[in-house]
Amino acid sequence: MEKILTTVLARLVKRGSLVVVSASGKEYTLGDGTGEEVRVRFMDRGAERAVALNPELRLGEMFMDGRFVVERGTIYDFLELVMRDAAVEDRSLATRMLGKLRMATRRAVSANSRWRSRRNVAHHYDLDHRLYDLFLDPDKQYSCAYYERPGCTLEEAQASKKRLVAAKLLVEPESRVLDIGCGWGGLGLYMKRVAGARQVYGVTLSTEQLEVARARAEAAGVADSVRFVLQDYRELEGSFDRIVSVGMFEHVGPKYYPAYFNKCRQVLKPDGVMVLHTIGHMDGPWYPNPWLDKYIFPGGQLPALSEIVPAIERAGLMVTDVECLRMHYAETLLDWRKRFMARRDEAKALYDERFCLMWEYYLAACEAAFRFQNVAVFQVQCVRRADAVPLTRDYIAERYEDLRMREAELARAEAVRGGNDGVERIRPEVVRAEQRESGVAADKGLGGAEPTPIRKQQQ
Repeated sequence: MEKILTTVLARLVKRGSLVVVSASGKEYTLGDGTGEEVRVRFMDRGAERAVALNPELRLGEMFMDGRFVVERGTIYDFLELVMRDAAVEDRSLATRMLGKLRMATRRAVSANSRWRSRRNVAHHYDLDHRLYDLFLDPDKQYSCAYYERPGCTLEEAQASKKRLVAAKLLVEPESRVLDIGCGWGGLGLYMKRVAGARQVYGVTLSTEQLEVARARAEAAGVADSVRFVLQDYRELEGSFDRIVSVGMFEHVGPKYYPAYFNKCRQVLKPDGVMVLHTIGHMDGPWYPNPWLDKYIFPGGQLPALSEIVPAIERAGLMVTDVECLRMHYAETLLDWRKRFMARRDEAKALYDERFCLMWEYYLAACEAAFRFQNVAVFQVQCVRRADAVPLTRDYIAERYEDLRMREAELARAEAVRGGNDGVERIRPEVVRAEQRESGVAADKGLGGAEPTPIRKQQQ
C-alpha cells in the first residue's frame, strides 16, 4: 500500500518539492525539487491504506485525526502540489470507478426535501456565530467576494460584491426584493439602505442567522421594511419585483432545480428581474466532494451551467446575462483562511483541536479547488419578459458607480452623525480608495447628506 500511495503521488506532483514520510519511516522525495519543501508524514499504515483507497474522503479525515501530519509547510501547500498539475486521466482505476458510482448516486445524495434541507443547514450555519466572526468581514458576508482591483481588502471586495449584485438586479425605489438564503442579513440591508428598495423579504433556514439578521434590522431602524423569516423557498407566496439569491442554490440539489425555478417564476412579477449567484462546475456536472458532504455541507451540490440554464428555461424564465467570476472565490478563501489561522486559538476555545483541523482543511481544500480545478462562481440574470432589462450591459457599470457614490454619501452622513446602531458601516476612506482606482472623483456627489437617487436606465 505504501508503494501504491507513493506511486500515485509521484504521478500527481510534477513540480515543487514534496517529502513523504511513510508509517515505516521511509522517506520519498517527489517533484522536480523547485520551491519550498513540503514535508508530510503518515502516522500509521491504516492511514496510508485509507488515503490510497479513497483520497477524496479519507485524506481530510486522516488530517483531522492527526494521522496525516504536515511537518513542513501547510495543508494548503500540500494540496497545491497534488492538485495543480492533476488531470482526470491521472486518476487511478479504483478512483475512476468510485467516481462513476458517486455520479450515479449524486441525485440521492442531495435529495434535499424540506426536513433534510433544514437539518443540513443547521449542520453548518447554526454553529456558534462567534466562529464566523473570527474570519468573515464585519458585514458577515459568507459568499464569494468581488476583487475589482489588485490589493483589495476582504471588506472592500465584499462591498464590491454587494454593489455588483445590486447593479445587475436593477433595484428601483418601488422595488420589493426577495432574498432567498439571506444569511446574516447584510445583502438585504444593503438593498434597502444603499440600493433604495422599498421592501426586502429575506428567507433562511438557519435559526442562528435569523436571530442576527433580525437584530441588525432592528438596530438599523428598518425592521418594518426589511423582514427576515425562517422559511423554505418552496413555501414562498406573494409577488416580488426583484429576486436575489447568493450562495444558496448550492444547497438545492439537482432533483429540486425545477421546483426552485418554478417557484421563482411564480413569485416574480412579469417585469421583474432575478439574479442568481452560485458556485458551479465549469466542465459539466460532477458529484459532491464526499468529505465536504460528510463534514461541512451535507446535501450540497455544485451545479454546472449546463444544468442551471435548462432548468431556468423549462420554468418559463429567460436568461439575460451570465458572468463567470474566475478566481474571485479563491482569493476570498485565502483571506478567510489567513484570518482563521491568525485566530485559531479562539476557535479552539469555542470547539476543539479536531474541529480546528477540520476547518483549516475545509478552507484550504476549497481554495485549492477554485485555483486548480474547474470550479467558479456564476452570476445568472433572468427575467420573465425580454424587455425587463436594458438592451446593452452598460447599465451594470453605470449603476455600479452610482451605488459606489451612494455608499460614499451614506458614509459621509454617518460620520457626521456619529451613529452606532450596530449596522456595518462603509468606511469613507475605503470608498475614496476605490473611487481613485476606478477614476471617479473622490468628492463627487458628497456635497449633501441625502443620497442621490440611482439613475433609471433607459429601456
